[in-house]
Amino acid sequence: MHVGAVDIGALGAARGEEASADIRKRVVAARARQRERYVHLGGVRSNAEAPGRWLVAHGSLTSDACELLDAASARLGISARGFHRAVRVARTIADLDGAAEIGASAMAEALRYRPAATAAGT
Repeated sequence: MHVGAVDIGALGAARGEEASADIRKRVVAARARQRERYVHLGGVRSNAEAPGRWLVAHGSLTSDACELLDAASARLGISARGFHRAVRVARTIADLDGAAEIGASAMAEALRYRPAATAAGT
C-alpha cells in the first residue's frame, strides 16, 4: 500500500484542538455503538472484552485494513494476541470516528500504538 507525501504547508499549519465536550460526545457515541454491537454476546460490552476471533470475523475490516495488518504481522512478527489487540484498537478508533468499517487508516493508527520491542526481543 502506497501512502502519498504530506503537503509541506500542512506540517506547520495551526490545528485547532478538539473541545473536551466534543471528545466526550464521540466517546459516549462510540460506547453506545459497542454496547449495541455486542448485545448478543453475553457479558461483552466493549471492544476490549470481545473475543479476538469474533472481531476478525465480524468487526467489518476492509480489505485494505486486512492487507495492512497481514503485512505488519509478517514483517514485525506480531503474535496472535498482538494481532487481535491491533484489531480491537482499530475497531475502537473506527468507533470514535463514527465509521462502520475498520479502514486502513484506523488499522495504521492502531499499529502505531504497538509498544516497541525491547532489546531482549519481546
